[in-house]
Amino acid sequence: MKKAIFLSILLSAMVFQGCRKYPVNPYYPNAIINFTIYPNSMHEYELNTVSGVKYYTSDPLSTSRGIIVYRKSMDEFLAYDRLPPNYPNACCDDDGNCTRLVVEDGIFVVDHCNNAFYNILNGDIIIDEAHGMVPTFSTETTIYPLIQYHTVFDGTALRIYN
Repeated sequence: MKKAIFLSILLSAMVFQGCRKYPVNPYYPNAIINFTIYPNSMHEYELNTVSGVKYYTSDPLSTSRGIIVYRKSMDEFLAYDRLPPNYPNACCDDDGNCTRLVVEDGIFVVDHCNNAFYNILNGDIIIDEAHGMVPTFSTETTIYPLIQYHTVFDGTALRIYN
């Protein structure tokens, strides 16, 4: 009986691991993200409406480059790291200032250094040659999606964490 339970657990773990759309990103920031905001307050006015976006800074010693919070619906939020998920250190100056992701047109998250565009609704990279959305790095290598954090909204407080 114990052997059957062990085999079923092992098989389940293999199935769930095989369903991962992308491999683990080696650039994932080694940072603890855990904070709460109140998106319906006047202090967070950028997030008061659907499709609102606000940037949050991270600790200067953190490997995170800050957080993008996006209000997907009245009750749902998305949070992404501003660290470019593909070649994050491609555009760093001598002072250690490196490129950060920005939101444009309310639907794209853009890495201007690598000319990479991401869908804000799911974090996937967008490659559209007709509109110039082709990253400078090789698309034949692994392309990572945005680094997403967990969000929990209780109607008043929004907790963002990893």
